[in-house]
Amino acid sequence: MLACLLAVLMSCNKLPDNCQEARDALNIYPTYEGIFIPYNIAPLNFQINNKADAYLTSIRSKNGKPLLIKGNHVQIGLKAWKKLLMANKGNDLFIQVYLKQDGTWSKYPVIHNHIATEPIDNYVVYRYIQPLYTTYEDMTINQRNLENFDVKVIFDNRLVSTEKEGLCVNCHSFQNYNKTGNMQMHVRGKLGGTIIVEHGKEQKVNPKADGLSMGTVYPSWHPTENLIAYSINDIGQDFYTKSLDKVEVLDTKSDLVLYDVAKNEITPIVTTEGWLETMPYWSPDGKWLYYSCARYVPKSKDVDSDVANAYATIRYNLLRMPFDVSTRTFGPADTIVSAASIGKSATFPRISPDGKYLLFTMANYGNFHIWHKSADLYLMNLKTRKFENLAAVNSPDVESYHAWSSNGRWIIFTSRRDEGGYSRLYIAYFDKNGQAHKPFILPQKHTDFYQKSFKSFNIPEFIVKPVTTNRNKLVNSIRKEAQKATLKQSSSTTLLKK
Repeated sequence: MLACLLAVLMSCNKLPDNCQEARDALNIYPTYEGIFIPYNIAPLNFQINNKADAYLTSIRSKNGKPLLIKGNHVQIGLKAWKKLLMANKGNDLFIQVYLKQDGTWSKYPVIHNHIATEPIDNYVVYRYIQPLYTTYEDMTINQRNLENFDVKVIFDNRLVSTEKEGLCVNCHSFQNYNKTGNMQMHVRGKLGGTIIVEHGKEQKVNPKADGLSMGTVYPSWHPTENLIAYSINDIGQDFYTKSLDKVEVLDTKSDLVLYDVAKNEITPIVTTEGWLETMPYWSPDGKWLYYSCARYVPKSKDVDSDVANAYATIRYNLLRMPFDVSTRTFGPADTIVSAASIGKSATFPRISPDGKYLLFTMANYGNFHIWHKSADLYLMNLKTRKFENLAAVNSPDVESYHAWSSNGRWIIFTSRRDEGGYSRLYIAYFDKNGQAHKPFILPQKHTDFYQKSFKSFNIPEFIVKPVTTNRNKLVNSIRKEAQKATLKQSSSTTLLKK
């Protein structure tokens, strides 16, 4: 064994000889095992938690030299990692760990992964926030480069927020994966308004036009037109004292509107009495608007109390309505997922870029599922209208806030599967046959990042090029007076309820 040890110390290109098979289980985090990874993803750094005197990890594939990393913090060189993955698109990736304990080297079973032939989008934008409602001012909107570990803070809420006059920044949204450079985000509080970034310029608007009953909340940019579909919501929050679900976000009223960015004009889409319409999302061709809708008729004039008592019985279906781009008019709506009929509630519809699949979240009730442990991801084949639970992706805890990559081969979503309190970003491969595969957590440079991070990730959005604005420009825009939108009246769409 002395010769084996000297070989390891003298050369980075040799593995220990005459090693015995490990008798205990390998304990690493993150696991990164049995997954498909993009060939342009950042290194899958991990930490070995088994106690040992020395550590050596081998990472290899069919082509090229293996990568050998010493130590229990397996931090892989970016240049060597990229070279290995680029040379092995479509091949398996093997990881094997060797530990030296009491003078003897042991090797653990090989960890098998697969390098996909399709890349992932270069960037993901997300909100990074403490999951505490008493310190919500401490939040940022970040842009992560998925090919490395670079993080750009697009906006830091503390630049304009104080303890006495706290602001909340949320609902960032991009047009067509930011291919046009157009984005928006909401600001709540004293300096409230909506920041529109268009053609490299920032402007602050107030989409709550005179005559509109509620303010705009959940957005979706039309893929080709300078239009944003919004839900307008009267939102309240109730906090649990015993339940692990922590908080319930409730709508007492919600409708859909269309915002014309160029005209700063709002047009009602659906304002149907007795129904809650929310969370709109355009199809990739811009010909359909999907959304969630629930039947709700208050039993008393005290609507807030009524909703608080009835929240567990409010269940949302998924609907869609056709959109004529030339006339900017909508046709009658059709129910796509009748979730309420099976005792479930569906929300957050997202259509694959090829228009073939509908990805959504379904839970026992409600529409804000980020604290619902019953929340899982579901997939519908839009041709057959059949849907199923994505068992390969889901966990016993919360799955929510999902998005497709621009090529349709990757799904990113938030999950609380690690320890229940914090939502992390997970990525799953979605193959050409419509099958989702085991997800993996977003790789980080430091192997103990998630143990030391006390913030949640939410609202992940893939983008194909960097955000064009920066925090200084956004701060200047937020401090300006908002330009109030005008209201254009139109007849509401007639809904088809199934």
